Amino acid sequence: MPHDIRPAVSADVPAILELIRGLADYEKLSDQAVATEAQLTSALFPADGAVPAAHCVLGRVDGVPVAFALYFFNFSTFLGKPGLYLEDLFVTPEHRGHGFGKALLMYLAAIANARGCGRMEWAVLDWNVDAIAFYESLGATRLLEWQLCRLTGPALERYGGGVSTDSRL
Repeated sequence: MPHDIRPAVSADVPAILELIRGLADYEKLSDQAVATEAQLTSALFPADGAVPAAHCVLGRVDGVPVAFALYFFNFSTFLGKPGLYLEDLFVTPEHRGHGFGKALLMYLAAIANARGCGRMEWAVLDWNVDAIAFYESLGATRLLEWQLCRLTGPALERYGGGVSTDSRL
C-alpha cells in the first residue's frame, strides 16, 4: 500500500481532532483530551502570521486521514542545534501493520535532517510494548535514566502567575 503522507492544512483540523481523540481513547486518557478545533487551528495555523506552535502531517488512504504525527521544534543546548519533538503519532487500528507508523517517522526524520536538527525525540507509555518494540526496531534508544516532569493546571498557574515576562518570548 503506498503511503500518502502530506502536511496538514487548516481544513484538516476536524480530522486531526478526531485522530487525537482516537489516540486518547487508545491510551486510556480520553478524559484529558479537551482540545477544541479552535485551539488546534490557532496553534497549527495562526491567522496573524505568527510561527505555529506545532506542525502536523497526515497519512491518508483514498484521501481519508488514517494517521497523524504532530511535532514541534525544540533546542538542544548540548548539541547547539534544534531538535524535532514528536508529540503524538497515531494510526487508526484498521490501518496498523501497513507501514504508516514507519512512513510517518521517516517523513519526520527527513524534516529533521532538512532543518539541521541534531536529534528527534518522543515519549512512549511504558505499557505500550508493541510501540516500544517498533521504535527499537528502527534504532531508537530509550532513555531509561530520564524521567518526564510536568507542571499543569493549578500548579502551573500558581508558580507562573505572579511573574512578569516579556510577551515576545
